[in-house]
Amino acid sequence: MQKITAFLWFNNNAEQAVKFYTSVFKNSKITQISRRPASVAKHTGQPRGSILTIAFTLNGQEFIAMNGGPHVQFNQAISLMVYCDTQAELNRYWKKLTSGGGKAIVCGWLQDKYGLSWQIVPKDIIKLISDKDPAKVDRVMQVVMASVKLDFKKLQAAAKGK
Repeated sequence: MQKITAFLWFNNNAEQAVKFYTSVFKNSKITQISRRPASVAKHTGQPRGSILTIAFTLNGQEFIAMNGGPHVQFNQAISLMVYCDTQAELNRYWKKLTSGGGKAIVCGWLQDKYGLSWQIVPKDIIKLISDKDPAKVDRVMQVVMASVKLDFKKLQAAAKGK
């Protein structure tokens, strides 16, 4: 069991969101569902026996989703970062996660149809923006800041000074 698990608060559509996420990523599945007991149902006004939490994995990483109600909404202060090996992989995740009402934001960020923010990035992005050469970092960051969906070739060209 991993020591830290992301816990995601949904209004009342956690099951729908989790089914969507597990369809997007390989090696993903729902692992456990908990249902509201009478005491929680009474407190929340939600039906007894309705889904409270869903444990799931995305590409082997554990998460928990909760139907917590409309009191809390996602915002961009927290996002899930997906490292991609190729432009084709990045494009595939981008297309799937923006489908059905999701939206592109900026700098490789998007928001899916459930309001959860994602960063879909090349696997070496952190290395590129942490390089010891400040001019290289500046060139790469200029490309990132001017982008919506990130482009492997543009980032590599910027890193090489082209």
